[in-house]
Amino acid sequence: MAHDVEYAQVPLSWIGPVRISGNVMNDEVKIPLATYETPLWPSCGRGAKVSRMIEGGITCTFVSEKMTRSVIFTLDSAADAVIARDNIIARTDELKKVVESSSRFAKLVDIHFQIASRLLFVRFDFFSGDASGHNMATLASERLMAYLMEQMPELGYGSISGNYCTDKKTSAVNGILGRGKCMIAEAVIPEPVVRERLRTTAKRLAELNERKNLVGSIMAGSLRSGNAHYANMLLGFYLATGQDAANIVEGSQGLTQVEALDDGSVRFTCTLPHLIVGSVGNGKGLDFVEKNLTALGCKEDREPGENARRLAACCAAIVWCGELSLLAAQTNPGELMEAHVAIERASKSE
Repeated sequence: MAHDVEYAQVPLSWIGPVRISGNVMNDEVKIPLATYETPLWPSCGRGAKVSRMIEGGITCTFVSEKMTRSVIFTLDSAADAVIARDNIIARTDELKKVVESSSRFAKLVDIHFQIASRLLFVRFDFFSGDASGHNMATLASERLMAYLMEQMPELGYGSISGNYCTDKKTSAVNGILGRGKCMIAEAVIPEPVVRERLRTTAKRLAELNERKNLVGSIMAGSLRSGNAHYANMLLGFYLATGQDAANIVEGSQGLTQVEALDDGSVRFTCTLPHLIVGSVGNGKGLDFVEKNLTALGCKEDREPGENARRLAACCAAIVWCGELSLLAAQTNPGELMEAHVAIERASKSE
């Protein structure tokens, strides 16, 4: 059945340029954020300004990448599930060939298992090229399930998705095993920049991060997460670049670390263990998305995966910018609310 399609208008602004270095890219680039929370733009802009005052800017380190899908097989008993697990492990090379014979880009890179009674959970890890890989991983997993059930009749069908993936939900498993792209954004900010541009000190930033992002998150029962507001920047970036915005649920699980150094400078780091972004695939066909991805340099003729890694580096960098700016503001009584009120009043008077 055909559906009438309308488009929601979300304000979008380009932030920066942001200076980014690392093992993926070395460039200055403006980064788009689509959001109704318009005070986010000048806040991230302050972080972007800081990045241009640092030699090398923000170093964004690509750590790993994979897209996952967990399936469920049923067995007659837990003992049978253990035997089936070992048999699947023995067939790993066969399974890799099944995936590669049915996809131009997907590659099976790892398999993980959990057993609960007679349920066998199998978590397949795939390389998915420049796509975020949701559909690619699901299709590959369907073929793997069919192949295994044909080769191992003792396996019963449980589900194509068993929540051990884990998709669009908070979990520990994604941070431990990985899902999407793991990126770490870091920089050492000189003392004059901390004092003049951020209006704070390394000591105050480090103390606030410990009390708020670390102790406060523990008090709240946060799961593998210690940050101020990664979700704000992630949502803006995901909407502007055609990503599945629901993936900010797991994407916002990350860790901010702040070290006050002896010379008054500060090492500021954002670890984002599961950024789920792609430069091709579903959501990328809209004109404004293609335009934005092209402006970010993520539609170039490169080896599979390289455009998506660049996109992830841009994403991690803008998260760093917004996280730094907010924490700096919160070291000063009243600054956060004063800035919000001033920006919102100015926008209403335009």
